[in-house]
Amino acid sequence: MKTSFLRYLGIMALVVLAAACSSSRHAGKSQMIGNLKGEEYLEKVIEYAPRWQALTGKVAFSLDMDGKSASLNATLRMKKGEVIQLSVAPLLGIEVARMEITPERILAVDRLHKRYVEISFESLSGMLRTEIDFNALQSLFMNEVFLPGKPQLEAGDVRRFRVFPAGSRAMIVPKSSRALSYQFFTGTESGLLEKTCVGLDGMDGYALEWDYSDFSGLDGKLFPRHIVARVPAKNFSLDMKLSRMSVSADWESSSALSSKYRRMELRELLDMLVK
Repeated sequence: MKTSFLRYLGIMALVVLAAACSSSRHAGKSQMIGNLKGEEYLEKVIEYAPRWQALTGKVAFSLDMDGKSASLNATLRMKKGEVIQLSVAPLLGIEVARMEITPERILAVDRLHKRYVEISFESLSGMLRTEIDFNALQSLFMNEVFLPGKPQLEAGDVRRFRVFPAGSRAMIVPKSSRALSYQFFTGTESGLLEKTCVGLDGMDGYALEWDYSDFSGLDGKLFPRHIVARVPAKNFSLDMKLSRMSVSADWESSSALSSKYRRMELRELLDMLVK
């Protein structure tokens, strides 16, 4: 059971850390996308994008890293700009592990052994030598085009992007994005976000590729039921299949731990995972 839990916790940690990485930026003028000018097309993408304040669902994770694989089922809950929760409860609905991410910190809880790891985004950004943006991370899970540091896109934000044709897709690129760079690929006809690439300026290739597929209805909009995150340079991929999706916000968004829980340092957790 100890090994199984550490696998659960390790997978959830990798979901977060994989999103904290990094592509070359393309320059040029906005072009025609189908029969629309680039800005007109982007206005439609923003206009028709879902603006849910909460999302919940079941998610089946399949992790592959350097030929080693692991899998688990979890519950995913998100409140816009507030929290991302991943809960593992394989035994009669009894929660054994939880990861909770807020704009301030990441909390990973081992309920079986009454221990936890907590690290601030500021500390994690320092360790990884790049700024980690909570809103960007949450947008990856919520299938959104985003601007780093901004909770929600607005119509006037079209001028902050460049748009290019890319086969049957449009490629949307922020004009300015600090250390990390982003590319969003949407379907030319549908306007749906099908792929997000995150990279570090000056480096060839993408550090993180996030693919979306199997779109189906959710509260009058379309949402992907299949998401795959890849870190090609590290031979890492995380396959996520979602079901029983809802936009309900009727759930507790913060975790309270009793004094019985022992705090672990991040290094202690990583050493245990390696072993």
